[in-house]
Amino acid sequence: MELIQLTQENLEREHICCAISNNKDPQVASKKAWLADRLGEGLVFLKGDVRGKCFIEYVPAEYAWVPVEAAGYMHINCFWVSGQHKGHGHANALLEGCIRDSQAKGKSGLCVISSPKKMPFLSDPAYLAYKGFLQADAAEPYFTLLYLPFAENAPIPRFKEKAKVPRVEQSGFALYYTPGCPFTTKYVPLIEQTAAQASLPFQSIRIGSLEEAQNAPAVWTNYALFYNGEYITNEILSEKKFLTLAQNLKDGGAHKK
Repeated sequence: MELIQLTQENLEREHICCAISNNKDPQVASKKAWLADRLGEGLVFLKGDVRGKCFIEYVPAEYAWVPVEAAGYMHINCFWVSGQHKGHGHANALLEGCIRDSQAKGKSGLCVISSPKKMPFLSDPAYLAYKGFLQADAAEPYFTLLYLPFAENAPIPRFKEKAKVPRVEQSGFALYYTPGCPFTTKYVPLIEQTAAQASLPFQSIRIGSLEEAQNAPAVWTNYALFYNGEYITNEILSEKKFLTLAQNLKDGGAHKK
């Protein structure tokens, strides 16, 4: 497998692995527009020359759209190898490419948001631990900040304190999200429509800038769903899953993912 790095020159023609569709699809267009603005800030999208989810996306932590304090680190936004591409060493190749690039740029190490056990949309903690990542910090209800230092004396990154206990003031459902994940372009409007049809109190808040993201009320900013001020999940929900969740909340059942 060869690795391809997205650039301003090839962005339009290259396939975005996490949204398998044509370039006219709103999800692809939204993600590529977001990437185009981030490339100048040092963001790297490295992908395999295959059709499917086989890529790693990382950026200098100072420009990461998450509330972390990790000066000098490279932050991994998303790292995804799935389906037929598993078991062929592709994840190792992508991570090694990220490490080489980050070391060449003089970074102190890598950091990434994960969880104690594998969860949707978060990097696999077992694989990262196998590759030498350590836990630097934790945030409610299930997030961990993992890091791979390049030197023994490298500073330890951390979450911003105010995001460690995620809370908001809004009543009903409040969904904070960014355009950094293409799936929000599809599913946020669907959930808005579903909530309206079911007469559920719902508001969505689009995080549209680096400053807003770094001061967000939760450490995972791509998708953060709250209910009556309490954090619920980072999982991007389908209409059916959202309605099931709403019913569970109404019935007082377990709801945190």
